[in-house]
Amino acid sequence: MKKVVIIAEAGVNHNGDIVLAKKLVDTAKAAGADYVKFQSFKAEKLVSKFAIKAKYQLATTNSSESQFEMIKKLELSEEQHLILKNYCEEKHIGFMSSPFDLDGIGYLDSLGVDFFKIPSGEITNLPYLRELTKYEKPIVLSTGMATLAEIKVALKILDSTDVTVLHCNTEYPTPMEDVNLNAMSTIGQQLNCKVGYSDHTLGIEIPIAAVAMGASVIEKHFTLDQMMEGPDHKASLSPTQLKAMIAAIRNIEMALGDGVKTPSKSEEKNITVARKSIVALVDIKKGEIFSSENIAVKRPGTGVSPMKWDEVIGSTAQSDFDADENIVL
Repeated sequence: MKKVVIIAEAGVNHNGDIVLAKKLVDTAKAAGADYVKFQSFKAEKLVSKFAIKAKYQLATTNSSESQFEMIKKLELSEEQHLILKNYCEEKHIGFMSSPFDLDGIGYLDSLGVDFFKIPSGEITNLPYLRELTKYEKPIVLSTGMATLAEIKVALKILDSTDVTVLHCNTEYPTPMEDVNLNAMSTIGQQLNCKVGYSDHTLGIEIPIAAVAMGASVIEKHFTLDQMMEGPDHKASLSPTQLKAMIAAIRNIEMALGDGVKTPSKSEEKNITVARKSIVALVDIKKGEIFSSENIAVKRPGTGVSPMKWDEVIGSTAQSDFDADENIVL
């Protein structure tokens, strides 16, 4: 079975501090993630001066500042991107980032990222989607707030055979009743594409369930401290939770297996212990006829299978049998 790709979403939880960003890389590596993901944007290109904050952002940041002012403090410079890319290579964990504008796409390509990750808000950004078609890289597409029809249009524009579509809900945190995890299966079935899940719920249960349902990519926000100031910390996993989620996902991967129903190596030794054989219910003399009055079915399964019951009934004992002794035909 192909390994599920786990993206530990650092996002903007570095608060614009390269030291914190490196610590996030260390945390993602220690937890066992395949990639640590940041966000690439310039505030001037991302939001207008009229942009308001989301309700969850108002609750987790200074309510008097604008979205622009909040975003500006969370930028990573090109130099910081390069520092983090090199640091990830040093720590042997994949580096990635979500670009939010055309320049970001080009810069991330120059850094040699393995694939592009399209954030949910860009799924209706035609110039952005067209720009991505210039690069021959795999794409992971988040679909928060999108309809199936919008996803279909985006896939047609991207015109790539290597796109993994992530079901997602863009509310931080996402209420359980709004997760709609079955929509991930709908996306895969209706659009004939690879699927995954980008999670914004509290806790780790839903990403684990998504893997059991066939997700090939999991993305989850994490932080160094959920009490830090910033828009995403409170809806992110702690380092301990991230490690627990990844360990659980790897266990689910192993548990899913290859789908072939046959005794496993570990249980083969228990077959004779748990199954049964046809045995003498009472002492039986040679020449007696086997009947339901003198034979029974008991453990262990080292003798004649009870599936041959009808063959044994009515046949003649070829030797003496003590009570509980396996019948031999």
